[in-house]
Amino acid sequence: MQKFKLITGPCVIESKELLIEVASVIKPLATKFDFDFTLKGSFKKANRTSADSFTGIGDLLALGYLKEVGEMFGVKTITDVHSVEDVKMASEFVDILQIPAFLSRQTDLLIAAGESGKIVNIKKAQFMSPYDMEKAAEKVSQTNNKDIYLTERGTFFGYNNLVVDFRSLVIMQKFGYPVIYDATHSLQQPSIGAQSGGYPEYILPLAKSAVVTGISGLFIETHPNPKEAKSDSATQYKLTEMEHLLEIVYQLYQLNQSFKQ
Repeated sequence: MQKFKLITGPCVIESKELLIEVASVIKPLATKFDFDFTLKGSFKKANRTSADSFTGIGDLLALGYLKEVGEMFGVKTITDVHSVEDVKMASEFVDILQIPAFLSRQTDLLIAAGESGKIVNIKKAQFMSPYDMEKAAEKVSQTNNKDIYLTERGTFFGYNNLVVDFRSLVIMQKFGYPVIYDATHSLQQPSIGAQSGGYPEYILPLAKSAVVTGISGLFIETHPNPKEAKSDSATQYKLTEMEHLLEIVYQLYQLNQSFKQ
C-alpha cells in the first residue's frame, strides 16, 4: 500500500526553534501512522495582503534552518519558489519545490523547477479548472521530471471567499500524479482587512471528505499557537490537535484503500 503523504509545518519559517517544535511532534505521529512526512515552511512570503506584513527572517537563513531540521529528523522538506532565481537557490536546500497557486501557469518557473530534478508540487490556482492542471504538469514533465504532485487549494467564490469542488480531486487523479488536498489554504478568506481570514473549524471535516475521494496526501499548516503565527494565523491548525486529526485521516485512508483491493 502506498504511504499517505503528509505535508505539514508552519506557514512561514519564523525560527529554527519553531521548526524543531513542529517536527518533534509530527515525526512520531507520522511514524505511528506510517505516513510519508514532509516538513514544510516558506522561506519567504512573496504574496501578502498588506505591504506591512511579515515576509521572512532572511532567505538563506530560513532555508538553512529548514535543511538542518529536516536532516535532524530524517524527513523530506518543501518550500515555495516564486522565480527562476528562487528555484536555483532553494533546490540546494530542500527535497520538494512548491509552485504557489498564483504562479501555477508560469511556464518558465515550472520548467526551471522540473529541470532542478526535485519533486515539484504544483498548487492549483484559485482561477484554474482541474483540467488546466494537466497542462501545468506537462510543462514540468517535458523536462523528463515525472516527480510531480498536484495540490487543490480551493477556487474563488465571489469576493473574499473560496469553495472546494471535490470533483477536482477526482479529475486530477486521472492525470497519473499524486493529488494532495490543502486543508488550510482552501479555507481562507483572502484579503479580509489587513490580512486574510479563514474558517479553521472546517479544516477537519473537509480533510476527512477529501481523503475518501482517494487522494494521495494532505497538506496542512500547523503552529503551536496559531493566533501568534506571523502568517496565515486564521487558518493554521493547532499543533496539539494534529494527533486527533491524523488519527481520523489514518483510519479513513485505510478504509478507502481496502475498497480498492
